[in-house]
Amino acid sequence: MDLASIQNRRILCIDGGGIRGTFPAALLAGMENHLPNPIGSYFDLIAGTSTGGILALGLGMGLKASTILSLYEQEGPKIFGQHHGPAINFILRKTRVARWLVHRKYSSENLKSALADPEVLGTKLLGESKTRLVIPAWNPHLQKVYIFKTAHHERLRTDYKTSAVDVALATAAAPTYFQQHITRNDVSLLDGGIWANNPIAIAAVEAITLLGWPAKHLNIMSLGCLEEMYSIPKSGGLGQLSMKITNLFMNGQSHGAKGIAKLLTGDGHERKAIFRITDKIQNEYKLDDVRKIRELKGRGFARAREEFPRLEKYFFKCRAESFDPVYKPDRSII
Repeated sequence: MDLASIQNRRILCIDGGGIRGTFPAALLAGMENHLPNPIGSYFDLIAGTSTGGILALGLGMGLKASTILSLYEQEGPKIFGQHHGPAINFILRKTRVARWLVHRKYSSENLKSALADPEVLGTKLLGESKTRLVIPAWNPHLQKVYIFKTAHHERLRTDYKTSAVDVALATAAAPTYFQQHITRNDVSLLDGGIWANNPIAIAAVEAITLLGWPAKHLNIMSLGCLEEMYSIPKSGGLGQLSMKITNLFMNGQSHGAKGIAKLLTGDGHERKAIFRITDKIQNEYKLDDVRKIRELKGRGFARAREEFPRLEKYFFKCRAESFDPVYKPDRSII
């Protein structure tokens, strides 16, 4: 591997967004069609939140993006309880909306079962990732951030023995949609999207500080799960804003995180460092509407076709150097 390819560190960041994660999964699968190796092997660090965290874990474990896309297509309806016939699905949707006022909308059991499939995450541990990973969650009891990390620094010795399924269920435990995830050590965790739905800032900070990579050598591909366009009334009350408040906070966090990453890397002033890919949409793609999976897949493949020629020279000329973690799990004592 030549020196230039080692100096240019490539980072992949994937937002949260429920079933809309089909879009970045398809985008990555579309790009992967032009590569001889799984697309995750071209990155030195991958960060993902919620549905993006599931994607990051799969890529880190060496899965092809097309395999993870199939998970969304085949298991998405079951995960969100919409795998019955049209009539029953309609009735269940109405029932869930009423129950949702006082109870979480879905059980996590179908998601857990899908992730625990041997062809997906199975019994793999975070420390078995082939790529450095950063996966945010939130501890609601301590009111603190909780970030799962591979052992890519000597200080990081607490997470590498953690089940990859545990990590995925924690980062994807979206409030009101799924229950809090309780880890093997009885720690209650919620979706990392509460504070880092776009993980680009924490990825940039991790790269520059803990990993010691020069900011001028970072190239970051940031994938969104679509960005909803909406307007806010100048004097709107709770009734007018309640359905938009989540988007309001998520979009603010996302743009703030991108701004931090731009400042850290010199993007837009000294050089081009950040490559953000998402689509702006109207309110037609809800976080749990599996009826949109095919459209989301089509959007992803269409964007891959447009973006790959532009991104190839920055990210896909060669594979990333091998990741050798500081600590490795010993299955004989786990």
